[in-house]
Amino acid sequence: MWFLSKKGLSGFSPNSTAEEVTQGIDGSALTAIVTGASSGIGAETARVLALRGVHVIMGVRNISAGKQVKETIIKDLPQAKIDALELDLSSLASVKNFASNYNSLGLPLNLLINNAGIMATPFALSKDNIELQFATNHVGHFLLTNLLLDTMKKTARESRKEGRIVNVSSRRHKFSYNEGIRFDKINDQSGYNRLSAYGQSKLANVLHTNELARHLKDEGVEITANSLHPGAIATNLFRQNSIISGIVNVIGKHVMKNVEQGAATTCYVALHPDVKGVSGKYYADCNIAEASPQANDAGLAERLWDFTMSLVH
Repeated sequence: MWFLSKKGLSGFSPNSTAEEVTQGIDGSALTAIVTGASSGIGAETARVLALRGVHVIMGVRNISAGKQVKETIIKDLPQAKIDALELDLSSLASVKNFASNYNSLGLPLNLLINNAGIMATPFALSKDNIELQFATNHVGHFLLTNLLLDTMKKTARESRKEGRIVNVSSRRHKFSYNEGIRFDKINDQSGYNRLSAYGQSKLANVLHTNELARHLKDEGVEITANSLHPGAIATNLFRQNSIISGIVNVIGKHVMKNVEQGAATTCYVALHPDVKGVSGKYYADCNIAEASPQANDAGLAERLWDFTMSLVH
């Protein structure tokens, strides 16, 4: 649509697809993990990375769905290097098991794409007694990243190639609870709002990214960390809300991005040479964008880091 066609400084627009923004890029020396790769933009991200020669490991909660995606990709791309491992981000035990399994394979790790997410779910607690959206969207990915960092550092050192961590956030990070992160009320059901809780988890993604970027810079390792808003996309993220889901099904294809466009910013930030050396930034439509003032609050980012550390230990 015309209002999606304006190009930014990168030369790409909201209309650009994941294939277009990675055109001509050779990723054959790279290995990537993509979480939530069994559907939506995660599956498309995995497909396009594989198309560019990347060895992709899909972290998926439903292993049979993951294997189906793998088979579909290999049917179209017989040369694709793609595998699926079980990963439930709402469970700290599952995250630890996945990281342990991955590290035991002896594979390198150049790209970590924290894509999986749930949206606007009714109030529930995870197996570890943490509010489910916060647990799945933020805490699981925080722990996963920490457990894979040594492998990423070793890979960056030995391959002399920059490692990249990509956290898929959302524009909804600007619509968290008033206080941003409800440290003392994470599990408070009485004040729970499913959209504000989603916003909180997505704000946590950006804050985590920024603090991680600072840590990596202080250590002097060649790994970057960036977050992004993929755009409003008609995917099964809306399945928890029947009214929104109905609206999306009727008008979504006219005003929202398709999955190919929705995966573009993730693939751009993960692979494009123009992003080399860029860290601690927030992207939208394949261009650096402005995150909320809360997302840029360094004190809040540090507090969240310490808080999350206490949850995962």
